[in-house]
Amino acid sequence: MTLTAQTRAKLMAVSTATLCTALFKRGLRNQFIQDVRPLNPSLPNMVGEAFTLRYIPAREDLNPITVFQDRGHPQRKAVEECPEGCVFVIDSRKDARAASAGSILVTRLMQRGVAGVVTDGGFRDSPEIAELSFPAYHHRPSAPTNLTLHQALDINVPIGCGDVPVWPGDVVVGDREGVVVIPAGIAEAVADEAVEMTAFEDFVIEKVREGRSILGLYPATEEGTRTEFAAWRRTTGR
Repeated sequence: MTLTAQTRAKLMAVSTATLCTALFKRGLRNQFIQDVRPLNPSLPNMVGEAFTLRYIPAREDLNPITVFQDRGHPQRKAVEECPEGCVFVIDSRKDARAASAGSILVTRLMQRGVAGVVTDGGFRDSPEIAELSFPAYHHRPSAPTNLTLHQALDINVPIGCGDVPVWPGDVVVGDREGVVVIPAGIAEAVADEAVEMTAFEDFVIEKVREGRSILGLYPATEEGTRTEFAAWRRTTGR
């Protein structure tokens, strides 16, 4: 599927926690990328279709610094080919001992209109990346160049990122907690459900702050709660 503007807008307004619950209801338990966090948690949600890059362990005779002179080098090529509005997702084998990319490549992604970047490894120049108005998620800072450990191999193929399978075109959502991957075929339905869940959760938190017990409220096991929620939606326009 192609991510529509309507679905993108819905996913911009919901949390990865809510999305994980909606996915769990559909039997998907392993969609939250592990040990990946935002460099700039003040930014709005990151939403886009996945465009991927896969690293393998570097072999020294094939991965000297001179490989960057090749205009077709997979890392450089992927940065220049990632489509506008997509999320660049990097499989660094959960290994942050060498960088997946640095501030120059991340800035280039931002200037090209990419929606964000995710790696299960690390970024070098992370303080500079953290100052960008561009969603970037990684495991931890990593100063060494990727060439010391990683060899870029495949562009836009199925990968694993933080133990989560990611297919090109899957919908990637990031917030202040982390990143979740939604299979493309159910993204619209999951977005719709997450919007409904978010409305109910906002109602619940309002009532809890007023001193209400969660019993019968969350989940809404009492008919009175469901009636009250319906009235709340009419009042708030939610």
